[in-house]
Amino acid sequence: MANKLTKGFEDYLEAIYVLIEAKGYARTKDIAYQLRVSSPSVTEMLHRLEKDGLVEYERYAPVRLTKKGEKIAKTVKTRHDTLTKFFKIINVEDATAEKDACAVEHELSPETLEKLTNFVEYVEDTPIKPKWLIDYKKYSKKAKVLG
Repeated sequence: MANKLTKGFEDYLEAIYVLIEAKGYARTKDIAYQLRVSSPSVTEMLHRLEKDGLVEYERYAPVRLTKKGEKIAKTVKTRHDTLTKFFKIINVEDATAEKDACAVEHELSPETLEKLTNFVEYVEDTPIKPKWLIDYKKYSKKAKVLG
């Protein structure tokens, strides 16, 4: 890969992946809308991603992820989803959880991400929520009212 896999590359791959999952395709204008950037910026980045073998791009055609691009996109999406779920577990508002997940998802070490993933899976898979989690949610709501 000629370019280092930057936050920008990851954001584009994740956006393309999310669009394909939701709509069945990803077009330049959809990517621009989702990332809140201009269509020319998207076109420029798509050329860079194509050069690195991460997407297949033809003008006026939907963008396709290569196997390599899809693998990276799924990894980024999983990181994002794990962080969003974690933030929601600790009572962060939905919109803030999404925003903060985007900010943090590129910076975590693999070790920290693995531990967070394990924690989130534990909380989600536990049929009866542990007392400490129930107590924390009450505490968090009470602290919010007092704050």
